[in-house]
Order: sequence, then structure tokens, then C-alpha cells
Amino acid sequence: MSARGFALLLTALCTAAGCRLALGPVADGGELRLTLAIPASEVLELRTTAVCSAVSLGAALGLAGLALQVLLRNPLASPFVLGISSGAGFGVALVLAGAYAAGVSAVSFGGEIAGAMLGAFATLLLVGWLGRSRAGHDPTTLVLSGVIVGAIFSAGTMLVEQMVPHGLRGDLLSWMAGRLPELPGRTAFWTLLASVVAGWLVLASNARALDVACFTDDEALASGVDIVRLRRILFGVGGFLAAVAVAYAGPIGFVGLIGPHIARRLVGPRHTVLVAGSALAGAALLVTADTARQAIDLGTGRLPVGVVTALAGGPAFLWLLRSGRWNR
Repeated sequence: MSARGFALLLTALCTAAGCRLALGPVADGGELRLTLAIPASEVLELRTTAVCSAVSLGAALGLAGLALQVLLRNPLASPFVLGISSGAGFGVALVLAGAYAAGVSAVSFGGEIAGAMLGAFATLLLVGWLGRSRAGHDPTTLVLSGVIVGAIFSAGTMLVEQMVPHGLRGDLLSWMAGRLPELPGRTAFWTLLASVVAGWLVLASNARALDVACFTDDEALASGVDIVRLRRILFGVGGFLAAVAVAYAGPIGFVGLIGPHIARRLVGPRHTVLVAGSALAGAALLVTADTARQAIDLGTGRLPVGVVTALAGGPAFLWLLRSGRWNR
């Protein structure tokens, strides 16, 4: 099952990547026309960079979602649903506004990633505390807490937007919609890629412990798993990958939720294969979303990729919630 599942995920990723390279607007007689063909080398280079960004970012979100789902023993957990993306976005907005007021560049001192990490970890701690009872973490309470905390941080981000000049406000609004940079900074891209590789290695090296962690604490301890240490690892990996993803492209929803679920269906529930499967599924989902948005032109340019993932992922989340399939 896992071999066939990996083949399907790789086929989906390669197909979406090929379509993304070939599909896009091309200038024709002073107008932009959507074409499906290999473009000129300059345009192809831009699209290749966009595909690499989408693959790395989707893998980061897929791994972050898997880490959070195991950490909280909640199949509905993800950076976006739990409000972590909104908290990280609020941290980035504060850093950008503060750096602008001080007349310095936030990028020059790594402020965006630092702000995103602080916001992500603070949100994860707050949501975990709000969703915990004597019987443990309740899935419904966690989701509701994440939605409310995320809404508060989103409102805080909009408040920051109203306090900055119009130029920076426009950049923040565009970034909060979730945009995939076609010309990312080299440092930012390699930071994202290195974070994905590090996160994958950490989760893969603890794959057998992750299998046991899905059961109760007593069963995990009886199996010889240091559950406290493992939770610290999952907390760090999930929060860090979510923060890096938000700092790179803004909040992009539902990829971290749907990716691990697709991987479980295709490669099975064992984490020795599920870790890599979640990364592949997340990458395939985001490349597909980026390809789909190329065909949507509302007359004001292409939709941000975060809008596409929300429009597609929102109904998928509601279906999972209502059908009960997430709990099987």
C-alpha cells in the first residue's frame, strides 16, 4: 500500500509541477493571454523558482500539521486551524511595523522569522492551555480555542495595518492573504529548505515513538517512550516549521490539515512512511493550488495562493468534521 501510495503522491506532484511550469499568462500583442506551453527561458526560470518555493513550503506545512496532530492527539490540528498561522502573522506584522518605525530592515536582523516564531509558540501554548481539561485535550475545544485565538490575532494584525503608512499597509495585506514569492530572497529560500530537511529528519528519526505517542500516556510509558521529551520535540518542530512558513509566504491555510490525512489514506498510518508521505502530500497540494490560481483571472490579477487553499480546504475541513472520517 505504501509503495503505491508514494507513487500516486509523486505522480500528482510531478503532474502539478509540470502544469505549473507550462501554464501561465504570456504577453501577446500588448495583452496577457493564458497559454499552456513551455515559455521563454526568463519566464521558465521564474516559474521554476515558484515551483521550488511551493514544494518546500507545502512540505513544511505538511510536516508541521503532522507534528501538531500527534502532539495534541487531534487529527483536526493544523497550524491554520489552531490559530498558529495567525499568531505567527501577528508577530511578523509587529516586527515589520517596528522595523519601519525605527528605520531599519527587518530582514537584515532576521526579525521576520523571530517574530513569527514568537507568535507561533505563544499561540500554541495558549491554545493548548485553553483546550486542556482534566480528561486531556478535547478535539472540539481545541478547534474552537484555535479559531477564537486566531481571530483575535488576525484582528491584531489588521490593527497594526491601520497604524502604518499606506505603502507598508498594502504589503502587509498582500502578505496576509498568503502569497508565494516568485523571486524569493536566496537566504529566505535556503532557510525554508533547510528547515524542511531538519524537520523531516527529526520526525523520521522518532517515527516509532510517534506511533506509540498516538495512544495514551500510560501505554506510551509502558512501551519505553519518553513522552515528555517527545512532546517537546513535536512542539518545537511544529511551531518552528509553521513560523518559518508564515515568515516566508504569509498564512496559508488547510495544507497542514489535509496533507497528513491524504498521506494516511495513501501510505498508511505508520510514521516510518507517514512522515515522508505528509511532506509529499503537502507539496503536491500547494503546487496544485498554485497551478489552479494561474487559470483564475478576475481582471485584477491572479488570486493569492492562500485564497485558493482556503476556498478548497475550508469545505474539506467541514466534510472531515461532519463525516467523522478524521476519527477513524
